[in-house]
Amino acid sequence: MAHGQQVRARRVYEDPERGDGTRVLVDRIWPRGLSKEKAALDEWCKAVAPSTALRQWYGHDPEKFAEFGRRYRAELRDAEHTEALRHLRELAGKRTLTLLTATRDCEISAAAVLTDVLGC
Repeated sequence: MAHGQQVRARRVYEDPERGDGTRVLVDRIWPRGLSKEKAALDEWCKAVAPSTALRQWYGHDPEKFAEFGRRYRAELRDAEHTEALRHLRELAGKRTLTLLTATRDCEISAAAVLTDVLGC
């Protein structure tokens, strides 16, 4: 990644910021009550989201975050996820990439895990 470019995670419900760069929703489900205009997305990358089974097991329980991260990283190695991850890496190489999630606590979300994976 070129100097000055970054990958970060934000809530999709927050207003867009000038420094967001490319805005990509990384949730499998569209955020409740949010219009496409308000979301101001460049892309919706459902393919990189955790499986429904993993998401339901996790339930955003802070106690399970470390294990969720481990399981999600394992999922990211499968064919569907690998291609989506490659695409996000490509986007991140061009300009700042903001991964958006509807999750209330961004710090323990799939977007946080992705930020870490893409930042390496």
